[in-house]
Amino acid sequence: MAGPPAASPGELLRRLRQRHPADPVTHVERVPPRAGVPAPWPSWAPEELRAAYARRGVATPWRHQVEAAGLAHDRRHVVVATGTASGKSLAYQLPALATLLADPRATVLYLAPTKALAADQLRAVAALEIEGVRPACYDGDTPRAEREWIRRHSRFVLTNPDMLHHGILPGHAQWSGFLRRLAYVVVDECHVYRGVFGSHVAHVLRRLRRQCARYGRTAGPTFVLASATSGDPAAAAGRLTGLPVAAITEDTSPRAGVTFALWEPPLLPPEPSTSGPTPAPRQKPSAGMAKGDRRVTSGQPEPRAEPSADPAQANRQPTSGQPEPFPGVPSPSGEPAAGSDLTQVRRSALRETADLLADTVAAGVRTLAFVRSRRGAEVVATSARRSLDEAVPGLGDRVAAYRGGYLREERRELERALLHGDLLGLASTNALELGVDLIGLDAVVICGYPGTRASLWQQAGRAGRSGQEALAVLVARDDPLDTYLVHHPEAVFGAPVEATVLDPANAYVLGPQLACAAAEAPLTPADLELFGDGAKEAVEALVEAGALRQRPTGWYWRHRERPAVDLRGEGGAPVCVVEAATGRLLGTVDGGSSHFLLHAGAVYLHQGVSYVVDSLDLDDGCALVRPEEPDWSTHARDVTSLSVVSVRSYVDAGPVGFFLGEVDVTSQVVSYQRRRIATGEVIDTRPLDLPARELRTVAVWFTLSPESLVAAGVDPVDVPGALHAAEHAAIGLLPLVATCDRWDIGGLSTAVHPDTEAPTVFVYDGHPGGAGFAERAYGMAASWLRATRDAIAECGCETGCPSCVQSPKCGNGNNPLSKPDAIRVLDVVLTNLPE
Repeated sequence: MAGPPAASPGELLRRLRQRHPADPVTHVERVPPRAGVPAPWPSWAPEELRAAYARRGVATPWRHQVEAAGLAHDRRHVVVATGTASGKSLAYQLPALATLLADPRATVLYLAPTKALAADQLRAVAALEIEGVRPACYDGDTPRAEREWIRRHSRFVLTNPDMLHHGILPGHAQWSGFLRRLAYVVVDECHVYRGVFGSHVAHVLRRLRRQCARYGRTAGPTFVLASATSGDPAAAAGRLTGLPVAAITEDTSPRAGVTFALWEPPLLPPEPSTSGPTPAPRQKPSAGMAKGDRRVTSGQPEPRAEPSADPAQANRQPTSGQPEPFPGVPSPSGEPAAGSDLTQVRRSALRETADLLADTVAAGVRTLAFVRSRRGAEVVATSARRSLDEAVPGLGDRVAAYRGGYLREERRELERALLHGDLLGLASTNALELGVDLIGLDAVVICGYPGTRASLWQQAGRAGRSGQEALAVLVARDDPLDTYLVHHPEAVFGAPVEATVLDPANAYVLGPQLACAAAEAPLTPADLELFGDGAKEAVEALVEAGALRQRPTGWYWRHRERPAVDLRGEGGAPVCVVEAATGRLLGTVDGGSSHFLLHAGAVYLHQGVSYVVDSLDLDDGCALVRPEEPDWSTHARDVTSLSVVSVRSYVDAGPVGFFLGEVDVTSQVVSYQRRRIATGEVIDTRPLDLPARELRTVAVWFTLSPESLVAAGVDPVDVPGALHAAEHAAIGLLPLVATCDRWDIGGLSTAVHPDTEAPTVFVYDGHPGGAGFAERAYGMAASWLRATRDAIAECGCETGCPSCVQSPKCGNGNNPLSKPDAIRVLDVVLTNLPE
């Protein structure tokens, strides 16, 4: 195990900054330590339970823990929304375990958003050694032989929404005894349940309440929810459960001080490219040429990879499977991509994060690096290991990658090695963002803004969990939002945490969930009230479609097979990645990502080992790969088209129109590029024959009259580039006002759209039926677009760069783009759009 770090966070940061001739740190925020406010144990807490906590080092609880536990003990639904490492687990364990001790027949159901967190909580509950509780995990990793024992004997079952949806509720008859005696439902890290995923989980919880009532639990179980600090947690928890929920938000736990640095990678020196393609000349495209950004159907941790296991986390992967490189952005090696404007290229955030991880590990500092994509985590870990081995042979073995798609044994071994200090550094997706008690970490490096302030503080809070001072570093990507934030620290440290956005009334969620409920037991009129607004209309639509049959006693599911409903709406079953020569299962990739990550010829990384995909069989859900170390990487390319279905609301602002409505988006992966790893040079582009995917969702869009653009100084030939650049920047800045991530949304811009007959910019939710992000953008239009305009104008580049108007997921290779004309376009919109 590693000893204490050799330097304080401030001294460590000073050393890291000295690596660069120009200081990369734009701001340092000192979060001061805080003393805790203890409270006496509640009188109803059994002495046996107090003694168990005392053995685990908990002599006295904190006040917020006692307040939340007291509400739950009084059978009031409660959410405790406090900071990382504030002891939220005791707030729900205390009333739950006290009830299990008082009532030998009572049961508790715990829902975690990741398998790692459920396993961590299982260890915590088992370590208390409370007789008769018999805690057990019941998820996709649970051996078949153990499942029957758990159903019959465990009184504290730890699972996740996926297993509740796919396994427990469909088999409710086998769980009837457990459900009849269910006293508490614990929903941990409930801020994760947002967007379409959160809307699905809201109905899964309503289905759970329905089955408990059917088996005699008429009062229903008490819900205790735990959340990171978020805006209006009581309202969000109420939407999630369908019940009135009280909120405990004052954090009275002690907190160590945190030194939080905002880090902007330096510009690379100009170095003319000697090979590779040159940028295409600006041309006047036909209408719709600027396809812009598209939705990406992938999740970070272990969701679709194992459907009955971990749900999708808040952030999504880029279309290429890695956020960098892309045209005009450095490759993971840190070198600039060929054909880019070298005066405007920054060092890769992946490379910068890898170097910081290597430097902190070399200094004996236990560090966790959060990387936004699975491939990015592999790249960072591999690069850090290489650097460490060059300095001290063998030291690279103390660094590893952690991501979704790994097999259960690999994940558990990595968690054990990190907890015991065998690993000094870990590059992880946000699979480790949530609740796992990573005691002893000294530093966290965050590669790219994670999409919300809630996630940012969750990730930063992974360090310092033993009470010691900690260092957190946010490394900005070459991205409009990241660049904006590192130069506007008040938007990070002075702004409130976002509210969780979910919409259980989403028809694309409500209908399938009612079908699932009907398959479990016939629906009755009383059930429709439980499922809320729109349930009656959704049932009528299911009857008309032939999915339900109406009888005097209710609505019955008509088919033998259960409804195939994916909680994340990511499209398609998981795809197994198999080594062709040996038949060894390497891991899995969610179906939505398979077109981008596992197409024939794709390079696939697994724990630093490189494989090339020989074939992808979507029908059988299998990709065959062979080990190979090519000197190139692969980047899938797609095309997108969009049509307007309906308009829900609009603002007529003279030459500007602002709209909210439904759209149909069609996208298809049509080719992939091979690029030299060392230089970013494009070797070739190869065609792919993959099926198109269709998405009906909600979008916000604005139109401008051609006359207003001419008056603003935008020549007609420059309109496509102006709109395209404004679209990219608007997508990049939307997470500033909505609880979303760049990868949750897509966009399209065109000089003349056939449905609007005008220059138009669309931004749409990347989820069937929408996820509430477009509605938020519509309501915050002026704030959103003003921040977008400022981010472009304040960027130091001349013609546009990834920090302002270039996009990592552009289907047109970031061409055409016009930075100055994008500012003029947004000026026209902001001048005419009312506040």
